[in-house]
Amino acid sequence: MIIIPKIEPTLKQYEVDLKLQDKITKNVFFGGGAGGGKTWEICQWLITQCLIYPNTKWFIGRNELKRLMGSTYLTFRKVQSKLGIPESYFKLNGQYNYIECENGSRIDLIDVKYLPSDPMYERFGSTEYTGGAGEEVGEWHFLAFDVLKSRIGRHLNQELNIMPKFLLTCNPTKNWVYRVAYKPWKNGTLPKDYAFIQSLYKDNPYTADSYGEQLRGIQDKTMRERLMNGNWDYDDTDNSLVTYDAILDLFTNTISKSYEKYLTCDAARFGGDRIPISCWEGLNLYKLKLKSLQSTDVTALDIKSTASEEQIPYSQSIIDEDGVGGGVLDQCRGMKGFVNNSSPIEVNDPSGVITDKLIKQNFTNLKSQCAFMLADKINKHEICITAEIDEVTKDLIITELQQLRKRVTNDDTKLSLITKDEMKENIGHSPDLLDSMIMRMYFELKPRTVFINNPVGGYDLLDI
Repeated sequence: MIIIPKIEPTLKQYEVDLKLQDKITKNVFFGGGAGGGKTWEICQWLITQCLIYPNTKWFIGRNELKRLMGSTYLTFRKVQSKLGIPESYFKLNGQYNYIECENGSRIDLIDVKYLPSDPMYERFGSTEYTGGAGEEVGEWHFLAFDVLKSRIGRHLNQELNIMPKFLLTCNPTKNWVYRVAYKPWKNGTLPKDYAFIQSLYKDNPYTADSYGEQLRGIQDKTMRERLMNGNWDYDDTDNSLVTYDAILDLFTNTISKSYEKYLTCDAARFGGDRIPISCWEGLNLYKLKLKSLQSTDVTALDIKSTASEEQIPYSQSIIDEDGVGGGVLDQCRGMKGFVNNSSPIEVNDPSGVITDKLIKQNFTNLKSQCAFMLADKINKHEICITAEIDEVTKDLIITELQQLRKRVTNDDTKLSLITKDEMKENIGHSPDLLDSMIMRMYFELKPRTVFINNPVGGYDLLDI
């Protein structure tokens, strides 16, 4: 006997249900604030699907399994009770973390947290699902979403004529969810197989009063704007050096053509971290090579071969000299070394006063000086990225550039970037792509003779 529960959705949940039933939409983003009935919608949808389609396989993913069990699973049981379904009809297997329906359907409870030991989410590579849901996907890495959406539509979909569906809940956050779902929805450019449905606490008549009271009591203005009013365009932090929109514009900016070519590489990390080799035409990052898990000898060869292929002079190539990078630089003689904690470069008076005397800017070190300049040029739309990169790499660049943040210290006279350890804690990995872009600013600060690759032939010299 098939149990068909009677669903009484809110108007916003009903909009979601329509998208989950059509033959076009595959990825449904639902949310935008707290208390809008997001988790309830996930649970009642998956319960209904399991009951209608025996032997199908679904999942609920969250960044931490502990939070999934302590929140989502509890809501699952509440929804089950509300729908009048006997408790015994869905059994939890606590050992292997799945909920099994009496008719053979199953819901896996999965932890999608980024693991340095599994950076490509290969643990999901062989799984097959009918469909699935993601809780608070703003906490996810983009790759978790990208991999899991490729795993749905693989279990009895064709036999039962079930359209692959991925339901994702979210609160306002400045990451891939903003880029992939919210901003295209706002601009009217969302792909046909995507949907975004915003729901706030006031759209849920069952909890509007209680949630409204809780949300109005939030002291932090940014948090209140996000969770109560669904404001996606809030400032991430008071110490951000770049705006999120300016970061996104990097991939569409148009800047003047330049024949000055440069190479930057962050080779200071070894092992699981990425080793970016960045090629520049002026301030256009036109080629990006990503290496990993290789020796310093191989990295040095890659850098030299790239410089040769792209006709980039060694004097216009720079390598992070700290740590392992020093060993790479030793094998690339003629290239410059970037020492993060070295003194800032003396520059011409930025006020525009003409003088032969150079001044020392009030930065704690060279890296901070270059980082603040990079942020300024991004905000002024003076940099662009035209390199052919995939969505995963694009998301990494965006995520790392958001770490351009001023460090708050007691010394108001010195400007400093937050530390690399703080960045790693924020994003879960070393900001190697960001470091490579920061180093490009060295050549904007350092008085130099530039070798310009003349398209007619040979090199021209330009004193700057």
